[in-house]
Amino acid sequence: VQLQASGGGLVQAGGSLRLSCAASGSIFGINDMGWYRQALGKQRELVAAITRGGSANYADSVKGRFTISRDNAKNTVYLQMNNLKPEDTAVYYCNAFIIATGRVQNYWGQGTLVTVSS
Repeated sequence: VQLQASGGGLVQAGGSLRLSCAASGSIFGINDMGWYRQALGKQRELVAAITRGGSANYADSVKGRFTISRDNAKNTVYLQMNNLKPEDTAVYYCNAFIIATGRVQNYWGQGTLVTVSS
């Protein structure tokens, strides 16, 4: 089982990016999925998370600008980021609780860099 994230890049302040993260392997099901980020010199923090049923929660710093969604049929989670700010610059990691081989395990994607220029 692995998570593959994509969609990062360089964008000007006020711009948008969409991150994707697909889970692959022998997966029976996926519970909560989420996005975290880690800026240089800072701790990793939760950006947004979504349950299998679609209930989402967000960090206060991104509320109203970011939207998390998922496609359960594709085992994929998305993060639509609008009105990006320089302080959103970070490596973004996807995370998921995946049911495989009869148990639930927590998995991380490899990270994708988002750089927002002022």
